[in-house]
Amino acid sequence: MRRFFKTYLPFSRAGMQMMLAYRSDFFFHLIGEMLVCIVMYFVWLAVFESSDTQTFMGFSMTDMTVYLFISFVTSYLTYSEGATALGEEIRDGSIVMRMIKPVKFDMTFLFQELGGRVIEVVIALVPMCAAVEIYKYCVTGSVMFDPLYFLLFIISTAIAYLVSFYFNVCYGFTAFFLKNLWGANVLKDAVISFLSGAKIPLAFMPPMLQSVLMLLPFASLSYTPVMIYMGMYDALEILWSVLLQLFWLFALWALSKLIWRLAVKRLCVQGG
Repeated sequence: MRRFFKTYLPFSRAGMQMMLAYRSDFFFHLIGEMLVCIVMYFVWLAVFESSDTQTFMGFSMTDMTVYLFISFVTSYLTYSEGATALGEEIRDGSIVMRMIKPVKFDMTFLFQELGGRVIEVVIALVPMCAAVEIYKYCVTGSVMFDPLYFLLFIISTAIAYLVSFYFNVCYGFTAFFLKNLWGANVLKDAVISFLSGAKIPLAFMPPMLQSVLMLLPFASLSYTPVMIYMGMYDALEILWSVLLQLFWLFALWALSKLIWRLAVKRLCVQGG
């Protein structure tokens, strides 16, 4: 174990240095995502104000506000650049340098991203959760923060990130066949944003569609951690949701190993 971390922790330090080197890019991206979140807030505010009832599918406007902002920070933290990074390295041939090193291919990407995630947790997660709890206190007049649910939320979010990482690794390996993933990545991100409940809670979907979406890995990326944070799951639902997350994590990890063995035989560098 000591040798493992000694091998891969330098990749985390490199990820942190990369994040700090491009601070303006990080902050402008964060501000852009926040603006989208604020626009969604006013859209839902208009929906609730035009409604005859105070709640919709079990959500009040207060619940919807908490959902939007916690979903935003969860989606932000669980987003993985694995597909984009893999696509670029396959396209320009720099992936060969990773392949010849005596390290595990996926671990180098994982630890490099984890370095950046440490900074994002400090800058995005902590302030956002604090702001949400202050908002709930101002609306309800009481402290509603539950340390146990927050801890379960952190655990679920960590698993969600790993699910996202290995899904993107599997997706990124398709660059061995498609050669360029830029357009496909845009489509992939849009579809995942919808299917994960990042913009619209899955509870708002028709019952049959909701049942299907809840079993797919995308619900594990955003919807599951957010519902745990909001306390909308009981103990049995939390246990089932986390076990489902772990199932998809193992399944996607195994799939990534299989695809790697098949795809590496088709490496074709463009212009390298």
